[in-house]
Amino acid sequence: MKLKKMMTATVALVAGLSLAACGGSSKDAGKDPLEKIKEKGSLVVATSPDYAPFEFQTLVEGKNKVVGADILLAEKLAEQLGVKLEVSSMNFDNVLNSVQNGKADIAIAGLSVSEERLKVFDFSDAYYKVKDMLLVKQDAVKSFGSIESLAGKKVAVQKGTTQETYAKEELKDSSIVSLTQVGEAINELKSGQVDAVLLDSPVALGYTSQNKDLAVADIAFPETEANTKAIAMSKDSGELKTEIDKIIKGLVESGEYENYLKEVAKYTAVE
Repeated sequence: MKLKKMMTATVALVAGLSLAACGGSSKDAGKDPLEKIKEKGSLVVATSPDYAPFEFQTLVEGKNKVVGADILLAEKLAEQLGVKLEVSSMNFDNVLNSVQNGKADIAIAGLSVSEERLKVFDFSDAYYKVKDMLLVKQDAVKSFGSIESLAGKKVAVQKGTTQETYAKEELKDSSIVSLTQVGEAINELKSGQVDAVLLDSPVALGYTSQNKDLAVADIAFPETEANTKAIAMSKDSGELKTEIDKIIKGLVESGEYENYLKEVAKYTAVE
């Protein structure tokens, strides 16, 4: 079940067109990514629209649209760079690959920074900070009071996330269930197939606000660099990273990204 009553501000979904538009050629060799983006006149952004309030799908005038705070951020970037925005939707575990193989210019998908990711990608300065939260069924919330209480439990995580990495490395006594979609994890929690779901705080709180049978466990997880949200781009992105960091600095200092989160709160994610 997807998060209810959250979001819209729209942008066209792009699949094959986006991929073709972002493909490289020999004449592009040696060019800074920013130069390539301006030459083709478009910014192709990879995202996974199942992560409200950051990015998700909703019906707008009867049509399915990708919306969310990250999509508003992407619109701002394209506007400031003077190009058209193209959003390429995919499963989360393909988002970074899309940047690495040149099918997308950047990835904005509620992405967290990690040491492993920094070895392969450049990341922008952080535009938002979150906490990890454990989502459980309301009638079982008192059973979860510490990380140790997860021993012997089935904990669902989304594939490719920093929560998956943390759970597999640190929750050795738990059974970790990696799933492609967040909605799938929530459904398995509701049906009793898993005992808990480890999520970013805004996402977890969104689900509890719309599902009275769900609750956030009183467990404090370690805060690390992985709790910051940033934009991923290819390694050595040079001027592109510099320009994106300038735009993000303005958004953070003005509180504009916080306003994006408030703005999309009026929309509803589709099932």
